Amino acid sequence: MSQLVNVYKNGKIHWLKLVILFLAFLLLSAALGYFLQSLLSRFNIPKDTSAWLVYLIIFGVTLVINLSVVPLPFAVSLMIVAAQTWNPVMVALFGSLGACLGEFSSYLVGYLGNKVAVKKEFAGYQAVQGWIKRFGFWAIAFLSFQPIIPFEIGGLAAGLVKMPVQLFLPALWVGKFPKYLILIFAAQGIIHFIPFLR
Repeated sequence: MSQLVNVYKNGKIHWLKLVILFLAFLLLSAALGYFLQSLLSRFNIPKDTSAWLVYLIIFGVTLVINLSVVPLPFAVSLMIVAAQTWNPVMVALFGSLGACLGEFSSYLVGYLGNKVAVKKEFAGYQAVQGWIKRFGFWAIAFLSFQPIIPFEIGGLAAGLVKMPVQLFLPALWVGKFPKYLILIFAAQGIIHFIPFLR
């Protein structure tokens, strides 16, 4: 989160830092995916392992990661590796459900308190709060889908404006599920295209 604060500093977006941070997350995700795939191969984990157990692990990992400040690429890498063997749609479904429950924590922080740990001058915060007031459901769906603005800001702003939970959680899932599907299928395409990643 501190790196993202440096990207949105003094009311301006530092695009070069943002691109470097995004590429670093992309490289970290690829490296973790490769590492996890090699671990599965090395320890001969049977591919007929009960799928429900794998989906439950994906759910738990994405829940914990979205509750914490651990970078998201680890969860995405785990989903990409799991989707090589198990149903990619189910992997994305369970990953998105876990992520939604984890991201709900930022909503609760905003909902339960008027004073939060986000400075009002933090670039993007006022804009995000304005989007949520104006577009509601679709603002949350967009914020959870896009990879640039940290979603915690959206969750805090949604809590502060007292967006109903029955709108917030479905909107969050509408953004997370297709994002994870796209990432999983794009990664599978890249893995099949580059021989040494198989």
